[in-house]
Amino acid sequence: MKLLVKIIASKLDYTPRKVPDEKEIFETDSHLFSVFPRQFLPGIKSPCWYKEYNASSSKPYRRNLYRLHSRKFRAVCDHLRMNFSQRLHYQNGKMFRLRCLPFFYIIGQPKCGTTDLYHRLLLHPEVKFNTLKEPHWWTRKRFGPLLVESQKRVPLEDYLDLFDLAAHNIQEVIRGHSSGDQRALQFITGEASASTMWDNRVLHNLRKDKDESEPPFLAQDFIHTVQPNAKIIIILRDPVERLYSDYLYFQRGNKSTEDFHQRVVESVQWFQSCLLENSLRTCVYNASLVEPMPLRFVLGMYVAYLLDWLTVFHKEQILVIRLEDYAANLNGTLKKVFDFLDLDPLSEQQMATLINMPTSNSRRKEDVTLGPMLPATRNLLREFHQPFNHKLASVLDNKAFLWSNA
Repeated sequence: MKLLVKIIASKLDYTPRKVPDEKEIFETDSHLFSVFPRQFLPGIKSPCWYKEYNASSSKPYRRNLYRLHSRKFRAVCDHLRMNFSQRLHYQNGKMFRLRCLPFFYIIGQPKCGTTDLYHRLLLHPEVKFNTLKEPHWWTRKRFGPLLVESQKRVPLEDYLDLFDLAAHNIQEVIRGHSSGDQRALQFITGEASASTMWDNRVLHNLRKDKDESEPPFLAQDFIHTVQPNAKIIIILRDPVERLYSDYLYFQRGNKSTEDFHQRVVESVQWFQSCLLENSLRTCVYNASLVEPMPLRFVLGMYVAYLLDWLTVFHKEQILVIRLEDYAANLNGTLKKVFDFLDLDPLSEQQMATLINMPTSNSRRKEDVTLGPMLPATRNLLREFHQPFNHKLASVLDNKAFLWSNA
């Protein structure tokens, strides 16, 4: 293990990735970039724009693939379909539809509290009209059968429909309707697909030179090209605990601390074999190398992903918080998130309601009875993650990310 840790530490000092130029990104999906404007509407906090609407197209929302799996969104679609034509903007004989993107993205990581943070944010009066926590559009749904053979490709228009409730309320204000709440211009929406930070399996296959081992494009390249001022929130926890929580949540049947230990040992050996022949980024991103692992082991190598997000987004646009701080000081951490999103502070009563809300997506009772991981497993993982945590703490200039007191 000491030798492996040395290898990891040496390979963490790599040259930052070469960010593809805008032309290369455009060429991967011409339709995607034909939908978005170069600039969003002024005076509106949410990123919104008018898109020409073709009346001959199929009835809105009827074929949206997200509505098939979400009862809540299905109800929203039924509501939005009523009087749809009256909400269109008419100009020079053409019809236009107001479209919006999320103002913020909670991008990861899985089993780090993204669900709880997202649902508490929804209680803020300025975070409105969210309909689905995890669309997974940027990393999975837009690729459909390229990722899962039996899965349909979800069109961009279906993704944008998720934010039409916000667009409808903003449109009411723009058109000067008395029913429109002027505060809607400052309302924001967000999404919290916990795959956005790390899952680039399909994008890895877009490389022109098949001998290349690292993906030429990452999800953040597309988000940044479309929305360069997006706000990014990342919530992390001790990677040792994250992996165990991930195992308990996703593993079906025959779970035990001994089984988890064996899977950890196999994953460490697998990663070591990869690292002896490849770069660290290859071992983190290459699906053919990662997927055979018995655990989602690489998801705890946070700094490898963060460094790549920092190649396109400014540090000021990314807020990184620890689940441990979130749990110990919920009030203070939420206020930090509110400040980051430029949200108004809440009254004491509003804050109390938000803080007293039951925890979302907590550990299942049957998993709690399994108890903590074996001490030997913890020690093994602690030593393995040490160089990653040191690099992360250095990048963020915060020793708390060493998780040395865990």
